[in-house]
Amino acid sequence: MVLAAPQRQNPVVTWEKLPDDFILPDDPVENIQQPFLAAALTEALATSDRIQPEMLVASNFGIVANINQKTVVKAPDWLYIPRVSPVGTGVIRRSYTPNIEGENVAVVMEFLSDTDNGEYSIRPTFPYGKLYFYEQILQVPVYAIFNPYEVSLEVLRLENGRYVLQQPTESGQFWIPELELFLGIWRGTRLGMNIYWLRWWDEAGNLLLWSSEQAEQERQRAEQERQRAEQEHQRAEQERQRADDAIAQLEIERQRQAVLLAKLRELGIDAE
Repeated sequence: MVLAAPQRQNPVVTWEKLPDDFILPDDPVENIQQPFLAAALTEALATSDRIQPEMLVASNFGIVANINQKTVVKAPDWLYIPRVSPVGTGVIRRSYTPNIEGENVAVVMEFLSDTDNGEYSIRPTFPYGKLYFYEQILQVPVYAIFNPYEVSLEVLRLENGRYVLQQPTESGQFWIPELELFLGIWRGTRLGMNIYWLRWWDEAGNLLLWSSEQAEQERQRAEQERQRAEQEHQRAEQERQRADDAIAQLEIERQRQAVLLAKLRELGIDAE
């Protein structure tokens, strides 16, 4: 399935760094789960040492383009850029302009709310739909859309300038070559919330763990090691006890033999 934006006169796109005095919109999150979903994706990458200093992994972060002499900023719920130019010490990056501040955005994600916020919009005029912006302006290779209400995940890949809906694996996951990981839906509890999450799996099918899961895994390993050590201690104690019992039995036998020999000598019998 190809999601095609309408054919119109090509926009004039230039790449300019966002002016320092540009006021970024401070929109409220559209869904209370959104920041938690984004943080969970990022944390799993971080705990598996997959985030390098030259990368930019962010959520609700402004991506800038100048279209027909108008500054346009879209803030995906989650994004990944493989290589960006470093900023100065103490400088906080407040937005990102592709091509002049580093490489193009490789992956964007949007988490749907119960209202339409343009995630599927192909509006080709200001302020531009998100699908149009990601496909035609930024030309992001991968656009993932997660609907937590219908528990569905769509992954669109840019092919010949148009987004094409990808098919999941038999396990319902999507291969994201830009990250060399699978992306899919997982149900479980994190931070007290038992909901549907987006999770990463490596090529071998191993789930990338959150820090809490890694800590629990380490706790279980430590407990298993403690139990093994305790069992080994008990086995050693049993062996020691058996050895003590054997020595005691030998001593009893020695004493019994000594008593018997003494009685035989009293009777004038030489037992030697």
